[in-house]
Amino acid sequence: MNLYIHVPFCARRCSYCDFSIAVRRTVPSDRFAEAILQEWRDVQGDPGWDESPELDTVYFGGGTPSRLDPAALTALLAGLTTERRLSPGAEITIEANPDDVTPEAAAAWRAAGIARVSLGVQSFSPAVLEWMHRAHTAQQALEAVRILRGVGFADLSLDLIYGLPAELCRDWQADLDQAFALEPDHLSCYGLTVETHTPLGHWTARGQATAVDEMQFAEEFLRLSGALAERGWEHYEVSNAARPGHRARHNSGYWTGAPYLGLGPSAHSSTGGERRWNIREYAAWDAAIREGRDTIGGRESLTESQRRLEALYLGLRTSAGAPMDLVHAEVRDRWVRAGWAGEAGGRLRLSPEGWLRLDALVADAA
Repeated sequence: MNLYIHVPFCARRCSYCDFSIAVRRTVPSDRFAEAILQEWRDVQGDPGWDESPELDTVYFGGGTPSRLDPAALTALLAGLTTERRLSPGAEITIEANPDDVTPEAAAAWRAAGIARVSLGVQSFSPAVLEWMHRAHTAQQALEAVRILRGVGFADLSLDLIYGLPAELCRDWQADLDQAFALEPDHLSCYGLTVETHTPLGHWTARGQATAVDEMQFAEEFLRLSGALAERGWEHYEVSNAARPGHRARHNSGYWTGAPYLGLGPSAHSSTGGERRWNIREYAAWDAAIREGRDTIGGRESLTESQRRLEALYLGLRTSAGAPMDLVHAEVRDRWVRAGWAGEAGGRLRLSPEGWLRLDALVADAA
């Protein structure tokens, strides 16, 4: 079983963020752990999960999971394993902000059984971090890596964002050079998207920020792809790359269609062709737990056509590609001639130039 736990608490909302978060000065860590464990117990009778006796991956995402009190996090992990045992070598990941990483917290995470940290760096530029409303400094990011390595984390991922508005004069190459200099095991690099109900969305609507230039976006993505190839990294999914042997197993499950269970506000689950998602807002989700009500906010069953389209989209996102029979031969040939895709081992695999056109190519094949 792949388990995702959404921890919504944040010190502030980042300018680009459209996730379900709860800004709290004081995080109700004990109450949150109690609520998650109650929800966890409630799903044990769900027939969709009866055949999954072990936890293969556990991923604490957010929000900012590193804001949880380490003692509550330890109790939460211990409580999860009273219902399902951890598989040998289970991957347990926590997302962390650099300003939350202290020697004491990092040591507590290791002692609790967490072996992988995804560090939300985003940029090493002070001006960019301020524009993003990030709570940490570039120096804190460097110090966080030093602390995490010092307590024994051998699986460390850094998050970066590219494709920022040109007026920021962000030096993408400098950020890449700094990231590689820190010798991480994994990189997650996301192109900036402007969501309507975010500070960035409001700035853009008022003309205070410009839309991302498509040429700049493409150039930065291709520069990233080239830098990864030069260093022998595996660019195994459009937004993710790793040194050999360090792919994110939890996230890889999403792209290969493996079933996963989500706990916490707004968390999504998928099994047997059905998707479901939890109540989005933390307060409403917590009230449902307290009152013994269902936390499900909605659900849908995928049609055969929807399953095919999802398999195509998820497959093409990865370096493994999608089965060739999901795309008509005439369309495949056109993509190959354009340099957007290649065929190998009965699968259709996109090039970096193809990944830049992913949405349009999937629509072309639909």
